[in-house]
Amino acid sequence: MYNCAAQIGRVVAQIERVAAAGHDLAVLLIDNRSRDDTVAVAQAALDRARFGQAWLLRNDENYGLGGSHKVAFGFARDHGFDYVIVLHGDDQGALSDIVPHLSAGEHVLCDALLGARFQPGARLQGYSRLRTWANRVFNLIFSVVSGHRLYDLGSGLNLFRTAIFDDGWHLGYADDLTFNYYLILGLVWRGHKVSFFPISWREDDQVSNARLTSQGLRMLRLLWRRIVGPRAFFARDHRDCPRAAYPATVIWHTPADEAAA
Repeated sequence: MYNCAAQIGRVVAQIERVAAAGHDLAVLLIDNRSRDDTVAVAQAALDRARFGQAWLLRNDENYGLGGSHKVAFGFARDHGFDYVIVLHGDDQGALSDIVPHLSAGEHVLCDALLGARFQPGARLQGYSRLRTWANRVFNLIFSVVSGHRLYDLGSGLNLFRTAIFDDGWHLGYADDLTFNYYLILGLVWRGHKVSFFPISWREDDQVSNARLTSQGLRMLRLLWRRIVGPRAFFARDHRDCPRAAYPATVIWHTPADEAAA
């Protein structure tokens, strides 16, 4: 979550609906030093909701999108969870889209089950034609370079097998908005099994932190480094501010009596 005060209550309600349908979920909300009332709204939503286990964390610093992913992966590993689903806190994605794939057991057959906004069957609402076209072009370019058909380079709904991150290969990837591009290239390079599923995606009251032109240039520079020296690319540290750890503080967690129930 980053400045998601207007949306995070809806996201918690989404998760609660899925949990109420019989799916056993532990919930982790991670705030990346929001400047609005995200934390207060999130805590109030968790107070009203009923989950078996839930935590609200606040990053000790603003780690960026990638850094927050690293916090999530580390938390899931340290607490013994086999899988982690990442859902962005701005309520653009629908958690229910992944439920049929979980019910069918597709997640146990792969290392990463990734939501795709541009796969046949996906539904886009309020997404501009220019951004759609640009994403499709980059998906094709990254597919050619990686040698794997990629339907999305980083949506806000993805599932990962926690154990694949045990050796920390992802920690040197950029902490900013480009993290997902490094991650998907790394997944393919390391031979992990990656599958995609179509999702619904909408833009209404959300504010994107990505700027099309600057983001496109960064993607091209990243891709060029991957092409000219793949081994060096995956071996180097791509962070602007390398750090040994990504500490976060627990703001709220499920009361012991509720967790036991």
